[in-house]
Amino acid sequence: MNYILFDDQSRNNLLPLTFMRPVADIRIGILTIREKWEKYLKTKTSSLTEAYLSTKFPIVKAENNILINGSVCPNADLVDEIKNLKPNQALVTDDSIIALNVSDKDLSDSGEMDISGIDEFTTKSPILQISELYDIFWKNGEAIKHDFKLLTAKRKSEKLSTTNRVVAEENIFVEKGAKVEFAILNASTGPIYIGKDAEIMENSVVRGPLALCDHAVLKMSSKIYGPTTIGPYSKVGGEVNNSVFFGYSNKAHDGFLGQSVIAEWCNLGADTNTSNLKNSYDQIKLWNYTQKSFVETGLQFCGLIMADHSKSGINTMFNTGTVVGVNANVFGPGYQRNFIPSFSWGGTYGYKIFDIRKAMQVAQAMFSRREIEFGEVEKEILINVFDQTATNRNL
Repeated sequence: MNYILFDDQSRNNLLPLTFMRPVADIRIGILTIREKWEKYLKTKTSSLTEAYLSTKFPIVKAENNILINGSVCPNADLVDEIKNLKPNQALVTDDSIIALNVSDKDLSDSGEMDISGIDEFTTKSPILQISELYDIFWKNGEAIKHDFKLLTAKRKSEKLSTTNRVVAEENIFVEKGAKVEFAILNASTGPIYIGKDAEIMENSVVRGPLALCDHAVLKMSSKIYGPTTIGPYSKVGGEVNNSVFFGYSNKAHDGFLGQSVIAEWCNLGADTNTSNLKNSYDQIKLWNYTQKSFVETGLQFCGLIMADHSKSGINTMFNTGTVVGVNANVFGPGYQRNFIPSFSWGGTYGYKIFDIRKAMQVAQAMFSRREIEFGEVEKEILINVFDQTATNRNL
């Protein structure tokens, strides 16, 4: 069977994090949603997403296809239900299509589907679904625990050095090549996963759940409260609480980050701090791209949402519930505004447009540091996002 992960209406609520990727490539827990499905299905998947992303994330069709909602995380029971779908059958909840079985002739290259005559069946499985920005950190603990079981079942952890102080070592898994010395690891509150060639430096204090993904680094004397995910090749220091780094991003110095999501290729300058709680204890609002306004989250704790390629200067202060778009460069004294559009350059003194040519030069330099090619496909996606977000820069 051919499996395709599709974006549903939640994609727009997940902007700006979905400007650069399909929903399925959001990281929550240890793995991205796509990586979870491919582990369960034991096969590669493709994407049904926005046209401008389809060169990087092309759809692969076959005679028989099962389309799966890319905002939904898998579990064993749900996978069984999906595999049992017959042609022209769909698995649904009260408000979402979870999966459907369609033939090639019912699925166009643009992703339009003929779903006439589809029989719907309500799933009986528990659903972990990402439909709002804050779901990514709010549901991260459940996702880490689930991924921990998926990745470590019937496997033996590498040994931790005797220089470390450990609580509940049975809940800690260390992959090959990982280095941990003179750290305090408390896994009594949730599992701690230390990925391949990852490193926890001296005097770091970790309280699980924690996902430290492959090649990621916790800098010296880091203080990490779970549930937190630090994606591949990220470098993190200072104090972090209940936050998610997708990968290839840095917060290498002191400063607080709480209830936040940082996408790829971001850098938080030294002593960047994020407020995650209002002094009034009021519920927090977040910018919504579809409604073009701030909407209630129902949360008392919410920090920073930062999309790909964005940066902050030293001593930057982000207000409670701040959304930063793609390729913004934020700096200056005082609290920044709560919504910073994509390709903005500036801060409390005002913003100007970050020239797209200069923005691509910076992105190319950051890619080269990781020995990754910044090719034409990446350039075209950035140009498209620049054009899409032009009206936001007039707000």
